[in-house]
Amino acid sequence: MDLRVLRYFLEAARLGNVSRAADNLCVTQPTVSRQLKELEEELGEKLFERTNYAIRLTPAGELLRERAEDILSMADRTVQDFKSL
Repeated sequence: MDLRVLRYFLEAARLGNVSRAADNLCVTQPTVSRQLKELEEELGEKLFERTNYAIRLTPAGELLRERAEDILSMADRTVQDFKSL
């Protein structure tokens, strides 16, 4: 699991749509879909309920959303701290 994939996950969760998340992230939809599928495999949990046009978080996805927000916030703060040294 890396920070880039967590950013993909959060954007997809926020928008409820993989294609729109990919557009916002300036990557292709298959890239985001593949990364999210690999994340689910790595964690051994289904993170999204998928329909033809939308996605929504499962309970496991909600847990990861909370943790991912904390992780990315801490990573961003760390980068800012080092830039201000």
